[in-house]
Amino acid sequence: MLMLSPTADLLDLQDGVIARRQVLDVPGESDAAIRRRLRRRDWVTVLPGIYLNHTGPPTWRQRAWAAVLYAHPAALANVSAIRAADGPGKRVAPDDRPIHVAIDHRRTVEDQPGLVIHRSVHFAATVQGNLSPPRVRIEHAVIDAAADASSELAAIAILSDAVRSRRTTAARLLQEARARRRLRSRELILGVLSDAATGTTSVLEVEYLRRVERAHRLPTARRQVRDATSGVVYRDAEHEEFDLIIELDGRIGHSTTSERDADFERDLDAAVTDLDTLRLGWGQARVRPCQTAIKLALVFQRRGWRGEVQPCPDCPTEAVEKSSPGDQKSTA
Repeated sequence: MLMLSPTADLLDLQDGVIARRQVLDVPGESDAAIRRRLRRRDWVTVLPGIYLNHTGPPTWRQRAWAAVLYAHPAALANVSAIRAADGPGKRVAPDDRPIHVAIDHRRTVEDQPGLVIHRSVHFAATVQGNLSPPRVRIEHAVIDAAADASSELAAIAILSDAVRSRRTTAARLLQEARARRRLRSRELILGVLSDAATGTTSVLEVEYLRRVERAHRLPTARRQVRDATSGVVYRDAEHEEFDLIIELDGRIGHSTTSERDADFERDLDAAVTDLDTLRLGWGQARVRPCQTAIKLALVFQRRGWRGEVQPCPDCPTEAVEKSSPGDQKSTA
């Protein structure tokens, strides 16, 4: 049986990446031995004091190991922790994005290209040091990533992907978010996770009512209308005069088979009563409320509404003008 040296063992454990301090801790190793490997191109320097055992482009995991070893003690954080948890089978972002690592808030680490350092007061409590490479807990990483997202829709996607991956739950993410004293996009994150965790759409309903219906003076819906066609259910928003039901879906991640079956049954029940169903989510009610209002106005107008969508301060004027009844062909 081939016995590897301690240095080779470390390289094998760390995807071919090793730190100078680790090498020097091995009996018989020295700076001269390191310089010899570098001179022969057996190793190359990828970050100060961090070496890779080949001359080709480093893989994502090798870059991740290099970052963690460079900032030691450190752990992958934010989107990098999520990427590590998802594994190589899921690549939703390019592998050349910067690596995010967390360190204790009392430390300072010199910045390096391709490396983002996060100083955390909760470092010791959130790090999973037994993982390879070490990373912060998935809930901590997901909430950080959602808070740092480039848009509200991107934040919702991060939360949705985390729940869909089954590596965590909406309830655990909500607990993590509520524990933060300071959290960017707090209202959105708590709203999305609250609805997802409880299985309701109460927050989403308020968003739709305030941002879409009232802000643009659309026809007022009857809310939580009781329907007993197949047992008792409550519809989110009903416009009986326009033969239309608006259902708001605040779920994130994949729906279960039973949830989808219930949706289909509700739509079928609506059809029995000659009502059509439109399903809207966070993207329509929160992220794109103006575009949603304009499209709904067209639906209402084609079903006999004589009113016009009223622009809110955020509405694109040209889009509102296109939605006026005079620009639409009559279906009467």
